[in-house]
Amino acid sequence: MKHPDSAPVLSLTGHIVDIPSRRIYDGEIRIKEGHIEYITPQTDVPATAPYFLPGLTDAHIHIESSMMIPEQFAKVAVRHGVVCAVCDPHEITNVLGAEGIDFMVNNARNSRFNFWFGLPSCVPSSHLETAGAVIDARQTQELIRRGDLHFLAEMMNFPGILTGDTEVSAKIRAAREAGKVIDGHAPGVRGEDLKRYIAAGISTDHECATLDEAREKVVAGMEVIIREGSAARNFEALCPLIDETPDHVMLCSDDKHPDDLLQGHIDTLVRRGLNKGLSIWNLLQAACLNPVRHYGIMSGMMSKGDPATFIAVNNLNDFEVVATYIDGHRVYDKNNGLNDNELTRTVTPLTTPNNFNARPITEAEIATTITKGNVKVITALDGELHTPCEIIPAEQLNDASIQKIMVYNRYGNGHPQVAFIRGFGLRSGAIGATIAHDSHNIVVIGTSDEEMVTMANALIESKGGLGMTREGHTEILPLPIAGLMSAEPAEVIAEKYHALLRHTEELGCTLKAPFITMAFMALPVIPELKLTDRGLVDVAKFDFTELVTR
Repeated sequence: MKHPDSAPVLSLTGHIVDIPSRRIYDGEIRIKEGHIEYITPQTDVPATAPYFLPGLTDAHIHIESSMMIPEQFAKVAVRHGVVCAVCDPHEITNVLGAEGIDFMVNNARNSRFNFWFGLPSCVPSSHLETAGAVIDARQTQELIRRGDLHFLAEMMNFPGILTGDTEVSAKIRAAREAGKVIDGHAPGVRGEDLKRYIAAGISTDHECATLDEAREKVVAGMEVIIREGSAARNFEALCPLIDETPDHVMLCSDDKHPDDLLQGHIDTLVRRGLNKGLSIWNLLQAACLNPVRHYGIMSGMMSKGDPATFIAVNNLNDFEVVATYIDGHRVYDKNNGLNDNELTRTVTPLTTPNNFNARPITEAEIATTITKGNVKVITALDGELHTPCEIIPAEQLNDASIQKIMVYNRYGNGHPQVAFIRGFGLRSGAIGATIAHDSHNIVVIGTSDEEMVTMANALIESKGGLGMTREGHTEILPLPIAGLMSAEPAEVIAEKYHALLRHTEELGCTLKAPFITMAFMALPVIPELKLTDRGLVDVAKFDFTELVTR
């Protein structure tokens, strides 16, 4: 996917970490034309010399969730020793269709970083929401054969597989005929249903929340990808699996905001694992080797003839990244920072595609009058994507811990849908975004209809972004590319994002990542209760449900 582009001739001496053989030896690495020409064993290499090893791979990520375009994402990732990302451009594809895939692939060519793209399998993710585009089985059959799309990305419609849905089955068949890996998404799928899901050709799952579930999936034949993102954080619960079944574990971030990426990436998980006493070899196998093997990624393993794509760390105890090399180019080193001239190359001019046709709304459209019966309430949990359904008497809706949530179709159809939510803790104002998985309609949570409408209309006017409003003061972080991303550097986006987070805290919200948590409140493929632009969804039944029961 990447080419050397006049890579310099280099000679590097240090401790060579051979992950497949699980050995360390001292040697000189000779790099020529972007590949390792040879590695010569050496003696008398200083103990303080760096350790050279294959670069880290994020085994499953939606780049769009970083709010950065691919070329900007790469500038952050390489600082943490990440040289490859297995990318599902699911978010932008749900907004723009194949045009969104092309934007991501073309922009990625502006960087030497190895973006390993897949074809989104669920556009829309289900029949329960309205997306901006549709990728049906016929298009899947055409697109999956592209040389720049390497796998069929997470099959979230697991009910469709279990029921033998015709469209889902045709997509799976197209991927298998093309010889492409198929990623899974099966939260809570166990027992016989799990066996049937895997038998369809699904190879991975990154949705395990408990060690027991992860163990069952490995035994059944799956590769488990341990996720540690900005909202869903499963490393603590699942990390014992790395030592138990090192051949079947990978590491990923899935959805990670720019401020978190600036602090750390897959390197942080390696260090956390070391602090817990996990085997360095098992950690490196999960972080470096297993993704390359599973997805057939063109990335080297520190052998003669391999691409000269690797990292240097100070030692295998602290695991501090001191340099990152891609195709023989030193794109980062600790002393001088990012080497943008080596990492970036201009191949494709920047464009700002979008799909935003929503009209402004009024308070009357989200007004609710519920005086009797029992009301279903979405429960948001910090650090979890699972949202239990709580049923309360109507008279308890005025409890200060409950706010109203609204989802509104941004593509120009329909009317706002409303429900109630607990867990955000807002005492005043409203927050909103056009990042709302998976169709990325407008989502707003607030304490008054007036401020919710103000928030929604501000997002409509800006045609995408994150925002907050309180007492007449509204702030927006603009995301002009598909309403999901900005072309600005991570530091700029993170600064604006932190300002929004401070304002959100002032509204009373105590969640660690309120905007990314809010983004999942509209996702009808993760249990238990969700709200889409078409209505309230009981995920277990995979169908709409009434807000009020008598």
